[in-house]
This record gives sequence, structure tokens and C-alpha cells, in this order.
Amino acid sequence: MDNAATRAPHIVVVGGGISGLAAAHRLLGAGARVTVLEGSAVLGGKLLAGRIAGAPVDLGAESMLARRPEGVDLARAVGLGDRLQAPATAAASIWTRGALRPMPKGHVMGVPAQPGTLHDILSAEGLARVEQDRELAPTEVGEDIGVGEFVAKRVGREVVDRLVEPLLGGVYAGDAYKISLRAAVPQLFEAARTHDSLLDGVQDIQAKAAAKQQTGPVFAGLDGGLGTLPGAVADAVRAQGGEIRTETPVLGLTRTADGWQIRTDTELIEADGVILSTPAWSASALLAAESPVAAAELSEVEYASMVLVTLAFRRADLAGLEERSGFLVPPVDGRTIKASTFSSYKWQWVKERGSDLFVLRTSIGRYGEEQHLDWDDPDLVDVSLGDLGEAVGLSARPVATEVTRWIGGLPQYPVGHLAKVARIRAEVAKLPGLRVCGAAYDGVGIPACVASAQRAADEIIATSTLAQNTQSDAGQ
Repeated sequence: MDNAATRAPHIVVVGGGISGLAAAHRLLGAGARVTVLEGSAVLGGKLLAGRIAGAPVDLGAESMLARRPEGVDLARAVGLGDRLQAPATAAASIWTRGALRPMPKGHVMGVPAQPGTLHDILSAEGLARVEQDRELAPTEVGEDIGVGEFVAKRVGREVVDRLVEPLLGGVYAGDAYKISLRAAVPQLFEAARTHDSLLDGVQDIQAKAAAKQQTGPVFAGLDGGLGTLPGAVADAVRAQGGEIRTETPVLGLTRTADGWQIRTDTELIEADGVILSTPAWSASALLAAESPVAAAELSEVEYASMVLVTLAFRRADLAGLEERSGFLVPPVDGRTIKASTFSSYKWQWVKERGSDLFVLRTSIGRYGEEQHLDWDDPDLVDVSLGDLGEAVGLSARPVATEVTRWIGGLPQYPVGHLAKVARIRAEVAKLPGLRVCGAAYDGVGIPACVASAQRAADEIIATSTLAQNTQSDAGQ
């Protein structure tokens, strides 16, 4: 018989996206017994590997911040270190005011340190407005303020509409005027609190970054696609004894005398602890009975939906396409697509694995502008080709297309988001052996999601309830 005193706590992770898989990986490393329950048939959430015209592609997120370590460290930990790859080119553009214009250098989320860098993007009036920043009285930001509201007050709406909005839109698919400065661009929020001038604040941010002498690429992908990361983490979880069940939706969650009871459509599972790594609406439903306050807060988290249109052309047909990683599109310009990525230029692995193809993709849809989700696939392809034709003169027809809809794909971080997250965590912490993690809390990027997962796992392992349960039969 096993000695009860040595039995590992059993933790159930609800949700098999990259956050849930990262949490499971961390728990197993700490000696827990882990079961991952994923409602769909596919692991990985918004990281999705696919193929087009026989070549591998990412149909979801394609890169992660490399200068924040959690994502690349996880990739290395599961044996993908030799497949990490920096973009082959970082030359990006803005499609605005009727032309493709180089992305300005020396900015923080579109806010410049030197107004002169924006002469190709802004009108003369817009540039003059930027120059007024150092003459204005300080702007009060309080506990939080909208990114767009603050930046517009300091340097004018043109900077927001033509730079901040498309850059933030690429991350959140949201409205820059509603997105929290404190949550989305914390370095600018801190600069706003410590500098009267926004331009001076950006210069200070850049000086501090230069002093750190950070080297290496800002972003990283994986040879074969970032969508291969979840499978590698899942393999590592299984290799350490973790169990992963797909097509197993969790229908209920109940606190018991010894831990937790998780109800699926086929069984009841006993656990010492639970990590909810699901979208906010799902976590809200599961917590409704045990933590109605947290559930109510979670129910208010809104999401944006979007469409990715992936297009494969004969490489010879796009021979004259200028080499760049892609371009962003400000909403103020009234186009349908919000961005395009030239994947075969941006990623060496895409170029090599589809040698006679040229792959690019467009994204469509923002928060509050999601009518395109109902369009038929051919219509989404046609509108993408129409915008690409205007932007870069593309006239060729693709040899293959793939349309991927991400319904409720990106949580929104409005003003007050961090305060809301603090309230949610305070309520959840009242439930022994339960934590939440994922994109809805501390950031939508992969390193932020992994960090959120690792924090939840560490807190679960450290709880006194689990320490006590290692001395009992709980969860066995």
C-alpha cells in the first residue's frame, strides 16, 4: 500500500490552452498529480498550427515577446529551444493616408520621443500638435486612464488614430480610447505619473531601456509555427505522468470537506485543488455557486472577435512585392482589414517549408466591429484581396485560402481592469485550493499567460490546504 503521507496532491486544471498547459507543467515539476480537462477536441487555444497548400502555417498567434522570458523559457523547457526563431525582417509599415509608410522608429506603443520621426505619418497640423506637449500643464491620470484619452490630451488625436490605435489593435483588437493605460502600457502610465511631458517620459523610458543593454530579438517564433508549442508542452506533461483529456467539458465545480469535486458530462472527479484556465465567461459560470462576487466580476469581462484570412500564392506571382514583415491599418482610414503579415518574408521557416509558395495573411474585425464574422469565407477572401490590391498593388489570385474565425478570442482591458483583476483574485483566494489564470488577467501575450499560469500553480502548491491534504487520502 502507498504511504498516505507521501501522496501527491491531485490538481485539476480546467482548460487546455497554453495557460492551462503551462500551469500543468509547473504543477508536475513541483510534485503534484495533474489532470487537464479541455472541452474542445484541440489543445492550445489561440495557438493553432495548420497547413495551406501543403505548407505548415500558424492559424492563430504567430510570435511572442522574446524579451520577457516566460514564453521562450517554456519552449526551451519542453525541448523546442533549437526551433526558436527571430523574425527574418522587422521592417513594418502603416497603410494610412493613401500610402504605405514606414513604421516610425523610437516610439513606445506609437508615442514618439522625437516628433520629427512622425513627419511621414501625420499632417502638418498633427505634427504641430505633438510639439505642444511640453507647453501643456500636466495631465492627471489618477488610478487609471484610457490610453487614447491620455495620449490625445498630450500629443493630439492624430497620434492616437494613426499610430496608437493600429498598434494596440494588433494586440487587443480593441478601442484605444477605452483600453487601460495602466494595464496595457504600464511604462507609459508610470511615465505619466512621473513626468509633466509625455515626450520627456518616452525619452526616459528609452534611456532606461538603453541602459539595460538588452540584446537579441524583441519577438520570437518557432520553426514549424508557434502553434506547435502546445503539443510540445502537452507531451512534456504526459511524460511527467500528467493526464490530459480533450472533449471533456467541465459542467460544475463544488467545494467539499476535503477539496473539490469537478463534474464533467460523464463523471465526478475529486481533487485537492483546481486551476481555472478558461475564458472569463466560463470561469464566471463555474464560480457562480462558490464565489458569486468573483463570478459577477468575471461576467463583465468583454471579448473581441476577429478573423484571420491566410492566403497562399505562387511565389513567382508575387516576385515584385516589397520585402517587409507586413503593415498595420488605422481604423480611421476606413479599410476592412486591420493588418497584413507577409509570412514568407517575416519567417524563414515559412519561406523554406513552402519554397514555391508565398504566404501572407490579413486580420479583420475589432471590438464593436464584428459584423464580418458572419460573412462567407469567399467574401472575406475577396475583401482581403481588394484591400491588398490597393495597399501593395497585389493582383494575383491565391492558389489556396484558409479562413479562421476567433470568436471571443481577445479579452478587453478597459480602464480599471487591474483593479477588477485584484478584486477577482481577492475573492478567489477565499476559496482554499482554487486559482484562476489566463489571458483575461495580466496580459494577452504568451509570456504573460505563462506567467499567470505559473503564479497560479505556485500559489496552489503553497496553500496550507494542499499541505494538509498530502497527509490524507484527499483526492485519491
